[in-house]
Amino acid sequence: MEPRESWAALAAGGVAGVCVDLILFPLDTVKTRLQSPQGFRKAGGFRGIYAGVPSTVIGSFPNAAAFFITYENVKSVLPHGSSPYLSPATHMVAASLGEVVVLQVACLIRVPSEVVKQRAQVSPSSSTLRILSHTLYHEGIQGLYRGYKSTVLREIPFSLVQFPLWESLKDLWSWKQGHVVDSWQSAVCGAFAGGFAAAVTTPLDVAKTRIMLAKLVCRCCPTDGSHQPGRLHLPGDIREDPAAAAVSQPEEEEEEEPGWERSLPPSALPAAVPQAESHSPC
Repeated sequence: MEPRESWAALAAGGVAGVCVDLILFPLDTVKTRLQSPQGFRKAGGFRGIYAGVPSTVIGSFPNAAAFFITYENVKSVLPHGSSPYLSPATHMVAASLGEVVVLQVACLIRVPSEVVKQRAQVSPSSSTLRILSHTLYHEGIQGLYRGYKSTVLREIPFSLVQFPLWESLKDLWSWKQGHVVDSWQSAVCGAFAGGFAAAVTTPLDVAKTRIMLAKLVCRCCPTDGSHQPGRLHLPGDIREDPAAAAVSQPEEEEEEEPGWERSLPPSALPAAVPQAESHSPC
């Protein structure tokens, strides 16, 4: 790719990533609260639906920009067009390398912003700054990087499904109509590809969310004399007295049974749009 094209992919990917995350943020909040062990209502329900937006704005641009500039550059270098069977493999390699680069950015920005965002989403009464300071006070800097491995395990399979399917749908549509797809057609293909990839990787997304929400496991014996293990403390349990946060208290039985496929529809919707961020012809 020419330097001008690389800069265009960098800027377009970053701006599109921020716009998509902001537009679909309410759905992302619903998804996080559905996946929370607290249950949807205890995590805030539909209250404070934009809690955690500042963290998303900070982490979204470098994440999307790094991915798309890598994806477009790798796709332009690898051989393509000689065989229809080679094209999906090219897109898989490009998407995988894009995720590897993104995960390097994630080490510094993305995972901390995601941790703060998700904890703010299940604690709508607390500000993003308070969530950040509380996490640093009780867990240290390592608390901001909770869930790094689960992020890797979720994002790479997601991209391996999403981008080859997106490119294949665009190729098929272009072949049917006799010319390269328009931007809106690319967005439609991306919606199907992203929704399908999100549905397939929902179990991994649930695991990532719950690991990031986990704050502290109290291993002390319960005060009621039972033999139940200590419960999992979540950001929603933040109290004014920091010392009280380390004390395990009996908790009501959850209203909803946790499941791997919890929040499947909401998780599929936010992922269905980012593919429209890049419309470069195949």
